[in-house]
Parts: sequence; structure tokens; C-alpha cells
Amino acid sequence: MSPAHTKPQPTADPTAPDTLAIDLRTAVMRTSRRLRVEATGDIITPGQYTVLALLNGSGPSTLRALAESEHVQAPSMTRIVNALADQGFVTRSAHPDDGRQVRVDITDAGRTVLEEARRQRTAWLARRVAGLSEDDRLILSRAARIMQEMSGK
Repeated sequence: MSPAHTKPQPTADPTAPDTLAIDLRTAVMRTSRRLRVEATGDIITPGQYTVLALLNGSGPSTLRALAESEHVQAPSMTRIVNALADQGFVTRSAHPDDGRQVRVDITDAGRTVLEEARRQRTAWLARRVAGLSEDDRLILSRAARIMQEMSGK
């Protein structure tokens, strides 16, 4: 059948749960990826940023727990932590209850670089939001609240 004779595909209802879920997932993932890249720059990698954020939010952790949390193999997490330690962003010490394990903690320098990365991410997103109409900003404000509720925060 020639292209002129093909049947037009029906347009999916953009508010149908399955369609909306696909659109939201795609938008969230693309935005998340872009934010990860925008604010890490030359100082830390996106993976290092995530480790610093975990340590800052949850306190000291073992290499194993960090690897499990990030769904990476232990050698990968060891490389990330080694790089952070070399830059003075984390410290490693013997675990107080199990000397076979290493405990990792964020330093003040790590908190500083984490806050700077967060500031850069916020600034990047704020520049994008500033270019939107007031109506679109109101819609995004409502969407942000809804997404926070959906995610249980």
C-alpha cells in the first residue's frame, strides 16, 4: 500500500494514564539527565555527586551500602569513593562495629562542592523556567506539587 493510502494512526489521548505515564517518564528522565550533566562540570562526576548527596542526607555509610544504593558493583563504588577521597570530599575509616568494612563520610569540602552543584542545577533550571509564560509556570508549579505527592514526599 502506498503512503498516500495508509490509514492515519489515531492520536492517543494525552491524559490517558498510560500515555501520560510515558510522557512524564520521558520528561523526568531527560530533565534529570540534563541536570546531572549541567552542574557537575570539571569538579565531580554525576556519580560522585550522587554519592555525596547520599552521604550528606543519610550520614556515614559502608562501600557495600553505597554500591547497593546506587545499583553498581563494589569495584565501581570503590573507584568513585577513591576519587572523592583524593579530592578531600570524603573520608574513609574503619567501621566501628566491623573492622573488615570501610566507613565513608562526607567532609566539609564535600558539602561545599555538593551545595555548589545544587546551586548550579537550580540556576540552570531557573533560567529555563524564567523563559516560560506565567501560565506555564503556574502549570509547572502545580505539576511539581502533584509529582511530589505521587512520589510520597
